[in-house]
Amino acid sequence: MYLADLPADLLARAAKIRVAAFDVDGTLTDGRLWYSEDGRETKVFHVHDGLGLKRLQANGVQVAIVTARISHPVALRAEELGIAHVYQGQADKHACFTALLEALGLAPEQAAFVGDDLPDLPPMRIAGLAVAVANAHPWVAEAAHWQTRLPGGMGAVREACDLILHAQGKSAAERERWQ
Repeated sequence: MYLADLPADLLARAAKIRVAAFDVDGTLTDGRLWYSEDGRETKVFHVHDGLGLKRLQANGVQVAIVTARISHPVALRAEELGIAHVYQGQADKHACFTALLEALGLAPEQAAFVGDDLPDLPPMRIAGLAVAVANAHPWVAEAAHWQTRLPGGMGAVREACDLILHAQGKSAAERERWQ
C-alpha cells in the first residue's frame, strides 16, 4: 500500500512541517536543460508534482522554490501554482532557506527541503525533513531523512507532498475529496 510501513521518526518529522521548499533543476524537473534555437530556455514540469504542491498549500503547508538558476519558466509555473515564495538566483541556498524561516517565524524542524544535488545539502542539513529524489547524488541521498521512489521531474515532488499530508493525518480526507 502507498506510504505504508514508514518509520515512526520519519512520520514525526513530516507531521511538523509548515513550509516545504523545493529545488528546481533535478527535483521539479528531470535536471536536463533545454534551449531552443534562439537561446530561450524551456523546462518540463510534471503535472502530478503540481497537484501535490497545490494540495500542500490547500492543507496549510506553505510552499517555496529555492533555485540557483534564474528561469522565466520557473516564474510562470510558480505563478500558475500560486507559490508566493520563489527565490531564483540563490547561490547560497542555506542563507536563503534560513531567511525564509526567519521571515515566516518558523523553526528549522517545521521546514522541509527537497533536493537532488550538492547545492541542496546546506539547507537539507538544517531542515527538519530532508528529502532526496530517487536519482539524487549519493551524498545528497545519504544526508536525507527519506528518499523518493520516483526521480526528479517524474513525480518525486508529489511523493514528498503526499508524505507530509499522510504524516499530518490529511491523506484520508484528500483521498475522499477526489472520490
